[in-house]
Amino acid sequence: MSDSVLRASGLRKTYPSGDRTLEVLQGVDFTVSAGETVSVRGESGSGKSTLLNIFAGLDRPDAGELFWGGEAAHKLNLGELTARRGRFLGMVFQSYYLIPELDAFANILMAARVVGGVGPAERTRALALLKRVGLAERGLHLPSQLSGGERQRVAVARALMNKPSVILADEPTGNLDERTGDEVIRLLLDVCAEEHAGLVLVTHNPAHAKKTNRQLALKNGQMGHG
Repeated sequence: MSDSVLRASGLRKTYPSGDRTLEVLQGVDFTVSAGETVSVRGESGSGKSTLLNIFAGLDRPDAGELFWGGEAAHKLNLGELTARRGRFLGMVFQSYYLIPELDAFANILMAARVVGGVGPAERTRALALLKRVGLAERGLHLPSQLSGGERQRVAVARALMNKPSVILADEPTGNLDERTGDEVIRLLLDVCAEEHAGLVLVTHNPAHAKKTNRQLALKNGQMGHG
């Protein structure tokens, strides 16, 4: 696709397992376009998190190509990957990964600090995102003072801080009850549409997967329709 924001071709990844080699990814092809939402399901151990880590440049494939926009990410060195990642990608995890000593506003703003300075424009953006995720009155609260759903909303806002081209969400509702999880998924889908960001959602929940534009499944190291 000409407007693909993330594209992978022929991804392979193996890990040693005792006296044999475990083929986690066996030639995976994948693409997500700007504003498109794609879900990936699969059993535990099927390689979903490995796949997301490769998409994020946190892990290297043994073979295959990865493109961030028009850039060949698989050819970048570690420093180049790190520098590019902060602006190109936003990530949301099951366990939130908020900095406990920082309040909600500062956690969101940290994404901007990682890629450069923080000025009035960044502060305005962080405040707007706090409001967008429904936490305008909770900006000065520490993570320990927030519910699980509120923490994940902060994490969503942080992922959007640098206006990324694509959001990678790894089981973002895994620690939430059903109602709160549904709310977080709806928020993710809505804000990605508003920001015209692609979304790759790894989930065990078939109801959440069905809400995305495309549903895929990772099985036996290969990607198919979910």
